[in-house]
Amino acid sequence: MDVKNTHIVVVDDEATIRDTIREYLEIHGYRVTEADSARTLRTMLEGGADIDLVVLDVSMPGEDGLSLARFLRESTDVLIVMLTAAGEVVDRIVGLEMGADDYIAKPADLRELLARIKAVIRRRHEAAPAAALSQPTDVIQLGNHALHLEARKLTDASGEEIAITSMEFDLLRAFCENPNRVLSRDQLLELAHHKRWEPYDRSIDIRVGRLRKKLEADPQKPELIKTVHGVGYVFAPPVPA
Repeated sequence: MDVKNTHIVVVDDEATIRDTIREYLEIHGYRVTEADSARTLRTMLEGGADIDLVVLDVSMPGEDGLSLARFLRESTDVLIVMLTAAGEVVDRIVGLEMGADDYIAKPADLRELLARIKAVIRRRHEAAPAAALSQPTDVIQLGNHALHLEARKLTDASGEEIAITSMEFDLLRAFCENPNRVLSRDQLLELAHHKRWEPYDRSIDIRVGRLRKKLEADPQKPELIKTVHGVGYVFAPPVPA
């Protein structure tokens, strides 16, 4: 995704924050639009606006950022970077559960925000070139599901697409590339996201839980992604019939 062609919408009810973020991102070549509320963003989408990424504040009057994130994840494929209050771990966890691709605490360090935006965009697109060179292995079968590497999507037995976030896709791909290998949370962070997050971050556990709901016949008794207590997780691919 070319920076000049990347359209970012900053959704925040505080004009000063919106202006500051917009100006900084525009300096770095992005096309940026401001939205002062969830309603404004919804109106933009209804009007056919082509949006690649949303920087979304959690706490806003009217419809809050968490509700809007759920709507975006269910109805669009835009990337979501959430702005959460400093120290509000609950907001971060809920935001990730709603489908956010990343988050940053307010007041946001603009350099870190830019780095996270770049990382989120890179994660979405980095698999495509490799997949294009190897079409026969573009699709990984996971029992009744299939992971499509080039299209970065997950489908069920009938071919219907199952909603999956960019970071969930990367985590599932990391598991598929390391079958029957016990992986710690730190290893999974490195393999799937190429970085380390704060020690208290539950992002891996949250994503494993979401993937289990989408892949497992009984998420409470997982057969594909198993927990290794005290260590991490292991991916046990189904044996072809």
